[in-house]
Amino acid sequence: MRNNFQDNYRPCFLIPCYNHGDTVSQVISSLSGFNYPILLVDDGSHEATKIVLEEVAGQPHIELLTLPHNQGKGGAVMAGIHHASQLGFTHAIQLDADGQHDVNALPKLITASQMHPEHLISGQPMYDDSVPKSRLYGRYVTHVWVWIETLSLAIKDSMCGFRVYPLRTTAEVIAQNSIGTRMDFDIEILVRMYWKGVEIDFIPTQVIYPEGGISHFNALKDNLRISWMHTRLFMGMLPRIPRLLARRFHHSGVQKNAHWSRRQEAGTVLGIKTLLFIYRLLGRKVFSAILKIVIYYYHQTSQQAKEASELYLHNLRDYAHQKHLPVPEKLSSYRHLLSFGYTMLDKLAAWHGDYSSEHLTIHGQQNFQQIIDARHGVLVLGSHLGNIELCRALSQHYTHLTINALVFTQHAERFNSVMKAVNPTSDLNLIQVTSVGAELAILLKQKLDQGEWVVIVGDRTSTSKEDRVIWADFLGKPAPFPQGPFILASLLNVPIYTLFGFRDERQNNLHFDVYFEHFSDALTLPRKQRKAALTQAVQQYAERLEYHAIRNPLQWYNFFNFWTLTTEQNESIHE
Repeated sequence: MRNNFQDNYRPCFLIPCYNHGDTVSQVISSLSGFNYPILLVDDGSHEATKIVLEEVAGQPHIELLTLPHNQGKGGAVMAGIHHASQLGFTHAIQLDADGQHDVNALPKLITASQMHPEHLISGQPMYDDSVPKSRLYGRYVTHVWVWIETLSLAIKDSMCGFRVYPLRTTAEVIAQNSIGTRMDFDIEILVRMYWKGVEIDFIPTQVIYPEGGISHFNALKDNLRISWMHTRLFMGMLPRIPRLLARRFHHSGVQKNAHWSRRQEAGTVLGIKTLLFIYRLLGRKVFSAILKIVIYYYHQTSQQAKEASELYLHNLRDYAHQKHLPVPEKLSSYRHLLSFGYTMLDKLAAWHGDYSSEHLTIHGQQNFQQIIDARHGVLVLGSHLGNIELCRALSQHYTHLTINALVFTQHAERFNSVMKAVNPTSDLNLIQVTSVGAELAILLKQKLDQGEWVVIVGDRTSTSKEDRVIWADFLGKPAPFPQGPFILASLLNVPIYTLFGFRDERQNNLHFDVYFEHFSDALTLPRKQRKAALTQAVQQYAERLEYHAIRNPLQWYNFFNFWTLTTEQNESIHE
């Protein structure tokens, strides 16, 4: 076989074939423009197909590997991978012999592999009307299982046989595991490659089911094999939970010099469902024990989150020392990150509806109860200090109370649907916000007039106009706070309260302290004193943050440099 490729990237096409004599020649012809060697694997085909394969194998750039008997698609692919590795190739571009894969997608598939040669690159099918609906629905069932087995949504499709395998790593995974040899192979190899630490990228690919095409999928036998495979993979996932969750933490960690809103949040819609499944399956105690291992790993590997934590704790200690205020002795970045992990666990419980008023002590109960009884609409200023998700417990207990939380991330509508699915009694509604303007103010005013509550956090700068800030003293240093929440408060002209929810770490039983504090009857910003009034309001908010941060130092969850803007961080780097 001719091999005229660069030393660092030497691919070949890998085509497993079982009785596709009518289509395999056309598939091979469609690859002529790529000038890559082709490895055909005859998986024990009938005589008619063998004749076709022997004819095309006479071409100089094609090699035929003949298996003595049918081993299944997975067995044929694994034999081809082993043979390609022996021939010195670095990558195998797999495609089916029945012509269902669109070769027009090959340039993108190959380019992605060349750019990231250590990644596994897979097609992500886009079907036309030719796809059997039973096959389509069955794929979605498998996708959900794969997401559970990896605790991730990284594998967008696990059944497409249109891939580029990095041969060295793939051969290692095959050698180390007993992988299914038939239709279960495509699924299992992706899960085990992910467990190995391999990144998997996807390229949208048109897939058709040719009229009169041959399918070797046996509905009974292959579904039984796939079901048994998922059982084995699920059991294999359990001891890997710490590593898999740590990988999720790592990918959602802080990205240096990027605005907080552009850093991945550890909580996509399906990710929530997956974590909820694990939480329900294992229970809080087991999940909590695993969490300690995960956070330790994350603390050792995520330098950026660790540095952000240490900066915050350093500033807090210095400020407390200057003011002669007591702080706990055991303050460390590990304990800080572990506290964040516990709060994520608390969120799972809140989403699941596990908390009730019995788990909460409301400080400011008189004000709280008066507002509840009068059914007045109020604006609540929240923060990333403590756990704002305790609003869900409040909305569950006070059934006539509707709480609207403004969020500055995507997928708010899908979050709402997920929350209703996991806890139909929750009356907390997420509203996605891209900017603060008149349209938003009108919508919120309507909700407030109906006696609903509106919650907005005031401790993170704008996603679109970061420089629109008010600088206020926080832990002894000036820090940027967003103008938007406070301007919005002045437009709504309603009473304003702050809400902080803290896990009481002194008690053995799970308990939370909720501080519901009056902030202002209404925020007025006179035209001539607008800047001064706005600064005063922001400073008042910063002081409440400071007050509670000193008393609950490990429950501060802004894991970025809170005292500088992103543009200033970048400028300091380039100077």
